[in-house]
Amino acid sequence: MNINPTLSPGENKTCYQVNMSTSLGGAEIYTLFFSKALLAKGWKTTLYVNEKAAFWHDMDLLGVKLVALRHKDEMLDHLPAQRSLIVTHTSLSGHLADRLKQQHILTGIIHHPVYGGNGEVYRVYQLIFPVSRHVIDTLEAAGIHHYFPEPLYGMADLDRLKKTAGQPLAAIPAYDWDKRKLRDRLLRLIYPLFWAIKPTRHFKRKEGITLGVVSRIAAAKQFPALFEILSPIIGKFPQINIEIFGGGVGYSSISKLKKNLAPIKRQVRFWGPQTDMNQVYHSMDFLLAGLPEREAMGLNILEAQFCGTPVLATNARPFNEIVKDGATGFLYTDPRQDNGRDFEQLLTRLVTSQNFPDPLKEKTFLDFFSFEAFSSRIDIALTMATGKSPRLETPALSMPTT
Repeated sequence: MNINPTLSPGENKTCYQVNMSTSLGGAEIYTLFFSKALLAKGWKTTLYVNEKAAFWHDMDLLGVKLVALRHKDEMLDHLPAQRSLIVTHTSLSGHLADRLKQQHILTGIIHHPVYGGNGEVYRVYQLIFPVSRHVIDTLEAAGIHHYFPEPLYGMADLDRLKKTAGQPLAAIPAYDWDKRKLRDRLLRLIYPLFWAIKPTRHFKRKEGITLGVVSRIAAAKQFPALFEILSPIIGKFPQINIEIFGGGVGYSSISKLKKNLAPIKRQVRFWGPQTDMNQVYHSMDFLLAGLPEREAMGLNILEAQFCGTPVLATNARPFNEIVKDGATGFLYTDPRQDNGRDFEQLLTRLVTSQNFPDPLKEKTFLDFFSFEAFSSRIDIALTMATGKSPRLETPALSMPTT
């Protein structure tokens, strides 16, 4: 890792972030607590965002200079002339990336595994920060080696989780319409009228064991593929309830999931994306994760564990990096490998013993994903990126054995 920066003394603890996404997702939540970590360690930070992304103004970004841009090229007019540290959360490429690399230290956090050609944009970067060992594995497989040698992982943003309206959870539409498709544009006009005449449905736990899905219903999560295998198995356990808190982009994302949940539709309820996440996690016995290989880490897994809710996830990276099997949750064989036999055995144990793990008892493990530990990792990583410290031997980067 040879950056050879020439930062002026006044810029040693200044970071310019870039996140040009127009939709709120895991990378944007990560940007939020990444910013908080910077501030906690004495960094000044400016965040460049897309002016169409209004959700940034609803976030607790006190202390962060927020600059809304019409186009990402406009950041060239806002950046200082002196060499500075840039950290992207959405990748930059082409002439803009080339110019930034010439004038500044161009680094980026990778919020997704690298497959096919989606890692090519990072070859121009001076340094990239993986969020898990799984991301590192995919970088190595793609022949990309200029990454920070330890994962940054993440943290559970407890301040965000604790924010609550104090109201019972109520169902809202699960659809985030895809404006590129005619069917979605029409449904976007019609569906709110249909929803308005329906009585409000409030959440009340059912008897039995509740498995919750807390996630955007996105392609990377692969929930339709997961439930295609698991639905017939869950159907053997009528005391198992599936509660889905999240929405999907476009009609098809939800319809595909509902199709594969059809065998157990009486055991399933949709609640749409919710904001009172603390109440959501406490409404379930286990968080159920999706399939692993397209996931970079799993912020929802960290959040659930910090709320005391154990996790059910496949025994593969990145999930087995952030779940302590038998202690903060249970890991089971990827159902695509054994047609769900291990998952069925796990459900049998759960309904007969109901001896559920308590993640909050695993303080040492959870402490690694605390705000304090995450902030230390960020400080070390960015200090190294500016060439101020060559050392990696620090407890902040040492993950406890799972």
